[in-house]
Amino acid sequence: ALDLANIQGNILTAYGRLGFPKGRFLLFHVEDADAGRAFVAAIRPRVTTALRWESPRRPEPHGPVVQPRPDVTVNIAFTYEGLAALRVPTRTLREMPDEFIDGMAARADIIGDSAPTNNISMWDGIWQPGDDDRRVHILVSLNAQMNPDGTPFAALDATTAWLRGLCQPGGVRLLPGHRGGNTEFQEASAILVPDGKGGVKPVAQEHFGYRDGIGDPVFEGQYPPGREADTVVGNGRLTADGKWQPLATGEFLLGHPDEAQETAEFAMPYDFSRNGTFMAYRKLHQNVVAFRDYIDTTGHAFAAYTGIPANHGPATLMAKMAGRWQDGTPITIAPTYEAWELIRDKRATAWAKQDMVTFNAMERDLLRFTYQADPDGLSCPVTAHIRRSNTRDTLDPHFRSPDPTERHGSTLNNRRRILRRGLPYGSAAGAANDSGEHGIIMLMVCASLFRQFEFVQQQWIQYGLDFNAGNDTCPIIGNHGADAKFVIAAPKSGTPFICDRPPQFVETRGGDYFFVPSMTSLRLIAGGIIDPT
Repeated sequence: ALDLANIQGNILTAYGRLGFPKGRFLLFHVEDADAGRAFVAAIRPRVTTALRWESPRRPEPHGPVVQPRPDVTVNIAFTYEGLAALRVPTRTLREMPDEFIDGMAARADIIGDSAPTNNISMWDGIWQPGDDDRRVHILVSLNAQMNPDGTPFAALDATTAWLRGLCQPGGVRLLPGHRGGNTEFQEASAILVPDGKGGVKPVAQEHFGYRDGIGDPVFEGQYPPGREADTVVGNGRLTADGKWQPLATGEFLLGHPDEAQETAEFAMPYDFSRNGTFMAYRKLHQNVVAFRDYIDTTGHAFAAYTGIPANHGPATLMAKMAGRWQDGTPITIAPTYEAWELIRDKRATAWAKQDMVTFNAMERDLLRFTYQADPDGLSCPVTAHIRRSNTRDTLDPHFRSPDPTERHGSTLNNRRRILRRGLPYGSAAGAANDSGEHGIIMLMVCASLFRQFEFVQQQWIQYGLDFNAGNDTCPIIGNHGADAKFVIAAPKSGTPFICDRPPQFVETRGGDYFFVPSMTSLRLIAGGIIDPT
């Protein structure tokens, strides 16, 4: 059992799925250590922990309800420079992982943010490397509930004003420099659609049109036993005998054993690091117009090449690139447009009749799959987005063995899993070009930025050799140079279809690496009482 009161709530829970579709991210610079610690001390009592509150969809989502449901959640994280500005002892700082000390901008070559098609010079002003007086030290993230008209609860503006009021000249400054409507903070919101009642409702979708927020890993202690058994299939680790088990807690929380029965690198003292984690904050701009144009043109060419109906081509190409259809249905269980239509109709009928047994079973089917029956990628291309980012059993050395006793399940994937948090920002509806502000704020949470986030970003997203695809990058979020391509395999008797020269669909607009401390660690930081001996 995890100490939920000591863990920040945004680690275990994606707030957007629990009715908090409005987000705001504020960044601060510490000029004076005493003032900075006072700033942290003032925020600490309002930080949202992992203790459970009632969900609007079910009375006890992840265990007993022990606290009221907040109007707005508050969470806090620090860059390496931020910890140094707060005078965390040198002995503690020097034990931090190298990648965290370097920061994301310094690792741009490793994760692909310095490529000509995705360059650090394109980042928002607040994230541009340069003057130390503009260095990001503290991130405070807010998530709010929403009114029926789509506006956030008033608590969001009130909490923003309160945070602004904690700043003082010569002490702590709120840093401007965000693109968008307000340069003082990064606004974010789930995409909203009419609810049929005169208002709007949030949908779990990103600007390209895919359903989002599917497939987060499940780890030990994250859920009580009853909920764990319901969520672990497809989200945990696949064992050699084909069963699903939760991943080790230490893959996501410091101070706990990981999949290697070790603990990830962390700084002393023990209480400073334990129950904390690391997070990569990524502002990702989506070139929605370029994506739609490419899907339309290439999708019709794909339809003509394969002989499927022309109006099926764009949607089928989108599914091949992602590994899922737009509603999240894995292409492994619906390899054709016609099969997808049958599943959509069945889901719609179940929802209309409020047959929640059938509907919930179909929701679970979005995750309950492997690639064992599709080794050559004839249904789901081996370089599709979800097959790269969560390889499941694809990299099993005995993947093709007819003897199931020789297989190793997801062993080579278990230490690369990442918790994904975040929300879309801006609107792409009716956009004539991609010069506007629309994309997603992505928070990648893991115990080792190097072993998990950076490995996946470099080795699986920006490189294709593990999938026998040479230098081919991810068709959706990879860097696409002049010779980029995406290969859709055909049966052995046929010739594959080559998606030639896809443009750059996603561009990084900023971010950094953050340490997300436990509540105990926040008290130590705020009090300046860290003893690393």
